Amino acid sequence: MSDLSVLREWTPLSCSPELIKESREKFGGKIILSGIIQRANTLNQNGRVYPRPILEREIMNYQKLIRENRALGECDHPDSSVVELKNVSHIVREAYMQGDNVYGKIEILDTPSGKIIQSLIESGVTLGISSRGVGSTVNQSGNQVVQDDFQLICFDMVSEPSTPGAFMLKEHKISRRELDKFFNQSDKIDRMFNDILRW
Repeated sequence: MSDLSVLREWTPLSCSPELIKESREKFGGKIILSGIIQRANTLNQNGRVYPRPILEREIMNYQKLIRENRALGECDHPDSSVVELKNVSHIVREAYMQGDNVYGKIEILDTPSGKIIQSLIESGVTLGISSRGVGSTVNQSGNQVVQDDFQLICFDMVSEPSTPGAFMLKEHKISRRELDKFFNQSDKIDRMFNDILRW
């Protein structure tokens, strides 16, 4: 089988001191962030376009991780396709599509990496949220269009690029065997079931 690339995308998150205070009061001291976390049919900063049917499918599959409290994300993008528990900073509580936008609700966790994110947010730093997944792309009219083999892994918290359009993310190849380490048998069955329901 062919190797797949790790694909990462960046979207800015904004949060004011008032929103932080309101979030802590409403959610018992927790910081909850919400907003657009990904977009379909839109050329992103990495020159990629995610077709809506592919993104809809992956957000539907991601619901299982949300339900099972496994929709974890890291502080910064690692080189790996595996979410490392020692680096987890947040958990996605909701993710849904509305038009071409994917909206999400994220809870910042009280972990060492989560404390870094909390401190940055409370200091007024603009952070981004970035999807991480595996799949291939095909060049169409100068844009890299994400293909049907794409699988969403998680959403990571990342820093904002200093120059617009200059946020460069490393890609590396992973094998199907490495991908199998992330998705358990139940996840794979759920994906197949969702694919059958789509048709």
